Amino acid sequence: MSDDPNPDQGWYYNTRTHEVEHLERSRGVDLLGPYPDEATARRALDIARERTRQADAADRSWDGD
Repeated sequence: MSDDPNPDQGWYYNTRTHEVEHLERSRGVDLLGPYPDEATARRALDIARERTRQADAADRSWDGD
């Protein structure tokens, strides 16, 4: 966990521990976020999957000509 005297107020999902973190956080490489609240952070993997699905669909529909 970091010892930042002025941590941001966002909520994060830790992909290594599968826990939601707020204020004191683990290494950035393990985190998804920030999210505005705890409930949204708990849905981080679903949000990431949906964003990936949307990006993949946009890639398929893009005509590079």
